[in-house]
Amino acid sequence: MKNIYSDSKYFYDVSVLIVNYNNIQLLEDCIQSILKNTVEIHFEIIVVDNNSTDGNVEELIKKYNNVKLILNKTNAGFAAANNQGLKIAKGKYILFLNNDTLLIENSLKKVFDYAESRLDQILIGCKLLNTDFSIQYSVYDFPSIGNILFSNLSLYRLFPKLKIFNKYHLMNKQISDITKVDVVIGAFMFCPTDAIVKLNGFDERFYFYNDDTDLCYRFKNSIGQVLYYPYTSIVHHGGATVNKNSWFKFKNQTLVQIQFYQKYFSGFKFLTAVLLNYLGILIRIPYFFILGTISLKISHILTSYYYLKSLFYYPPNKFNKNPEKRII
Repeated sequence: MKNIYSDSKYFYDVSVLIVNYNNIQLLEDCIQSILKNTVEIHFEIIVVDNNSTDGNVEELIKKYNNVKLILNKTNAGFAAANNQGLKIAKGKYILFLNNDTLLIENSLKKVFDYAESRLDQILIGCKLLNTDFSIQYSVYDFPSIGNILFSNLSLYRLFPKLKIFNKYHLMNKQISDITKVDVVIGAFMFCPTDAIVKLNGFDERFYFYNDDTDLCYRFKNSIGQVLYYPYTSIVHHGGATVNKNSWFKFKNQTLVQIQFYQKYFSGFKFLTAVLLNYLGILIRIPYFFILGTISLKISHILTSYYYLKSLFYYPPNKFNKNPEKRII
């Protein structure tokens, strides 16, 4: 293929980067949806497999042209795997795409054309749909003491459209226009490759979860704007990998919240955020136990048990040596 960017290092319009772990069928469905729905744009697909054991990823990738594969011997984590793919990407833009997503229209072309029409640097998230095509929460605000408090007390449900109470308040207003936001969910993150390289990619100290929040925070703080683009949609099954291991999900959801506070909060604000985080865990232990007992659902009792276990985990601070500017 002729280099469409003859005066630059780019060979493609977009590099689509997919991290896979033990979901070979979802990965194949995702790749096929990209190839089926993407036209009038030059793109490559890069798959980084984190030592999956549920099938032969190499044999799968051989079925497709223009799909590159990086095979890891260990599960390096989502952030590290994305950074591996970033190093070999040859697209002017990069799309970080979850393996549990399906393109249902020419989303790549739509988002690319919009990005090309802008003079500034932007990181874009599109509309995410659940498997039943209902709207999925796909943008939210950065953590603040207000939304940490009301989230852990579950009071945000009473005031779903108020910013101070609910970090997902924008989604409850049914966004219909391109909107500046704090965070777009990592299932679909589209941005200039050079901008992400300038940020040194994802912070690999976030092993799982919150890597998208951190990347959006650093992008918005030093590069440009984070935008929600509602004029194209993809299906996001959501949690397909972590739902196979509930304890992994619960543990990491607890740890990464505190890690984010370690990186960006300090003093009284940091202490308050951590205490509120554990307060939320304490509240949910008896709630789910009682709910499970009344409903006779073992899943609720198991959830209570996982929250109980989470109380005894606190992540070591990996951010002391390289603190970020705290402006939240």
